[in-house]
Amino acid sequence: MEFPIKITKTNDSRVGTVDFDNIPFGRVFSDHMFVADYDNGEWGDFRIEPYGPMSFDPAMMALHYGQAIFEGMKAFKNKDGAPVLYRTNNHAKRINLSAERMCMPAFPEDVFQVACETLVGIDHAWIPPKVGSALYMRPFMFATDEFIGVRPSSKYRFVIFTGPVGPYYAKPVNLLASDKYARAIEGGTGEAKAAGNYAASLMPSREANEAGFDQILWLDAKEFKYIQEVGTMNIFFVIGDKVITPATDGAILKGITRDSIIQLLRDRGYDVEERKLSIDEVVEASKNGTLKEVFGSGTAAVVSWVASITYKGYKMELPKPEDCKIGKAAKKAIEDVRWGTIEDKFNWIEPVKVLEGTMA
Repeated sequence: MEFPIKITKTNDSRVGTVDFDNIPFGRVFSDHMFVADYDNGEWGDFRIEPYGPMSFDPAMMALHYGQAIFEGMKAFKNKDGAPVLYRTNNHAKRINLSAERMCMPAFPEDVFQVACETLVGIDHAWIPPKVGSALYMRPFMFATDEFIGVRPSSKYRFVIFTGPVGPYYAKPVNLLASDKYARAIEGGTGEAKAAGNYAASLMPSREANEAGFDQILWLDAKEFKYIQEVGTMNIFFVIGDKVITPATDGAILKGITRDSIIQLLRDRGYDVEERKLSIDEVVEASKNGTLKEVFGSGTAAVVSWVASITYKGYKMELPKPEDCKIGKAAKKAIEDVRWGTIEDKFNWIEPVKVLEGTMA
């Protein structure tokens, strides 16, 4: 398909105002954004324009019926200072899986790829140069039809905006395994990155915080027995000589960082299992001394360490991060691939062409 992207550059870049050594996460945004609109059964009006507010009708359907999905991904600079993307095609495929579940139109994957490359090529100066820093990218789609009635919208908007983020040093977290609230059910929307999933998690998370915990370890909604995710991340357990992560069953997000860790650990000879894992099995492993590590995986932190898990009053203490060799190996492997210091065996890295006339 033909998809010319109209580019309107800002006349007043804000990149010079940013302290790249002190970037508040999620509050600083780059100069430009990509926008496209869906109407009459097709996507069009592809454009990159200065980042800024959008105006909407109060009857916009996304505000009432929740057709809204998103992705989280990053662009980096490698050891030579060149901008690169990471597994863009996987993010394009996953947002379309989310769109399908939420009865929204698929966004063309080739346009997604070119939009990401062009946007980063223009705003490459916003990528912090330090290892562990990145340009966070937020693609999202929402219903824009102006109608009050429960049905799929006939109009949608797709947007990608970006913002610099520094290294994310997550402190080890204390988890509460919830036997009261459920994040998702098989057949529900847990596998989609739907906005409503995150809204529904806020009250349980707040209650966990008020009880002295950092995050919730989500269990299945039928029996409150099988482990799903931790907070908004996938989760890995090292039990004995095996690395175990819950199998994606429709209620668990198919994390791209999760998949990267699985492939990299297997490539290094680790025994990685994707299967149902019960909280009872974890408790037993804790009691018999075979529970070695627990860590979350996601775009922001790559690996987030778990300090303890409490289930029905029983607290399972975990080793300190410096003693967790498998989690550390997973995080370092991903960072080394992105930085370009080890071979990219899986072709995850995509060089970005710096566009002429952009800020250097």
